[in-house]
Amino acid sequence: MVKPASKNLGILIGLIGVVLFSSKAIMVKLAYLYQVDTLSLLLLRMGFALPFYIVILCYLEYKQSTKIGAKTFLWLLLFGFVGYYLASYFDFLGLKYIKAGLERIILFIYPTIVVLLSYVFLKIKVSKKQRIAIAITYLGVLITFWKELSVTGSNVWLGVLLVVFSAITYASYLVGSGWLIPKLGVLRFTCYAMIVSTVCILIHYSATTPLKTVLNLATPVYVYGLGMAIIATLIPSFLVSWSIKTIGANSFSILGSVGPISTIVLAYLFLGEKLSWLQLLGMLVVIMGIIYLSINKQKP
Repeated sequence: MVKPASKNLGILIGLIGVVLFSSKAIMVKLAYLYQVDTLSLLLLRMGFALPFYIVILCYLEYKQSTKIGAKTFLWLLLFGFVGYYLASYFDFLGLKYIKAGLERIILFIYPTIVVLLSYVFLKIKVSKKQRIAIAITYLGVLITFWKELSVTGSNVWLGVLLVVFSAITYASYLVGSGWLIPKLGVLRFTCYAMIVSTVCILIHYSATTPLKTVLNLATPVYVYGLGMAIIATLIPSFLVSWSIKTIGANSFSILGSVGPISTIVLAYLFLGEKLSWLQLLGMLVVIMGIIYLSINKQKP
């Protein structure tokens, strides 16, 4: 059983990781001012981070006495593929057909999917506290983006389906993380997963776009790409993995509701976007859900 102090530290580390991950959206918006495409940004983000993961992994493998079995390695390939590549790709495709507000609301069904997958495949039961926290945080996300909710437009149901696929693949990654991290360790698992994701993105980019395109971008785009690599990818990837190891995939998935909330706050601070009272209310509800999750009731 996780000690209360360790659990709260795991929640805090997870929240920091989620907020850092969400800073990616701000840097993407700033980079879009220079007419760059999404796939190029995704390649820059992962490409700049790749050398760090390789160096860390080489050091870990040099120090590591145990080898990874063939079955475990295949699971690593699968979860690396679905986690930071396939989930992102489905999400980007879905955004072509639906508005961002609807996308965020659909995407945040993933805590429920995590709970279901954990129960079906790992026989991990969901606690009453987790069920209530999921309900509270999802309600907060719904309130926050209620005014942006729109189901109008062409191929809207295709967009909805793609975002649902994104939620399912990301939830699968979280469940897989919770299972594999104890076997491999936080640093080792994260490095392998991120390297696999980067290779997938590189293959995708090479198959659809001339590689020289990424070499002829405006200088600020590379700066934002490096920022996404370090601040919004490298550091939070380790924080998130450590949090999952400490509090479990089910509880961490609930922390993910802070992602869209922190994006709104960061957009207000760095992009000058407005905050409405409804959004503030939604944020408060999400925070209440996280606080409820972190409360440790002492049993007599």
